[in-house]
Amino acid sequence: MKSAVAGTFNILHEGHKRLIRRAFDEGDAVIIGITSDEMAADGRRELIPLSIRRKEVESFLRTMDKPWEVTEIEDIYGPRDIMDSADVLIVSEETESRGELLNAERISRGVRPLDIITVPFVRAYDNEKISSTGVMNGKYSRDGGRGTVRIAVGSLNRIKIEAVRTVMERIFGNVTVIPCDVKSGVPEQPKGPETRTGALNRAEQAIGDHDMSVGIEAGVFDTDDGLYDFQYCAVLDRDGRMTVGVGPGFRYPDKVAELVSEGMTVGEAVKRLYNCRDIGRRQGAVGLLSKGLLDRKTLTEQSVTAAMIPRMEEIWRLS
Repeated sequence: MKSAVAGTFNILHEGHKRLIRRAFDEGDAVIIGITSDEMAADGRRELIPLSIRRKEVESFLRTMDKPWEVTEIEDIYGPRDIMDSADVLIVSEETESRGELLNAERISRGVRPLDIITVPFVRAYDNEKISSTGVMNGKYSRDGGRGTVRIAVGSLNRIKIEAVRTVMERIFGNVTVIPCDVKSGVPEQPKGPETRTGALNRAEQAIGDHDMSVGIEAGVFDTDDGLYDFQYCAVLDRDGRMTVGVGPGFRYPDKVAELVSEGMTVGEAVKRLYNCRDIGRRQGAVGLLSKGLLDRKTLTEQSVTAAMIPRMEEIWRLS
């Protein structure tokens, strides 16, 4: 028997995991549908790109011991050639009605309707249902708890925020990550040492009453062989200790460097040359230029990890 479950999985939280686990309990094989960026953007203010959402879901699925396949869905019915093989659909209380619509469509085509199993909501510490929005806004951690550490990120850029979440969860377990709208204090396109300064400024402005704060700034650096991108990360704790790390750099193509030297930001240059909008909130210039071999979230995770290295021995000693 084959079961199916679907969602946006904007932030993979405990409610999503309960749905997926139930799908594996019910089926010998599982289909997991993830909404496309176009479908998911409808009615949402913030959306994490599909490439990142899919990686996170697949990472969780690799802990399961039954066959599974992930498919992108463009509507509530999913790809017919894949979904028609399903026998059971796992839904939340919120998506029960979609299951009914799916069955009506199947019956209209002469396909056997799915058995529908509804899984109750998972509640956060304050008794509200866990949602991706709640996690993204810093109300609670992925499991609905308060998190072991409250970490502010001096940015509203979702790629930066999720990179911080990924690294800090590896170190501390469940954490609460709070986005903070702060000023970097450096030009929109930082150059050379302005990059480190911007990261420090963001961390200092975001700390407030949080346990830690993180500032991340990417900048361009002129070298003898061309224009490079390096990303700095600064981590500040409530005791006033600041640690800084830098991620691996990459060299921009000459045509990008030429436009930046004329006064454009990297984002503006990429938009002109590649007709790609809002690149900083998606895969990043590195994702575009590397043809997807390296995305901005992964690059940012490396700078955050580097900034945490001076703290690791103490963290391990206390844990």
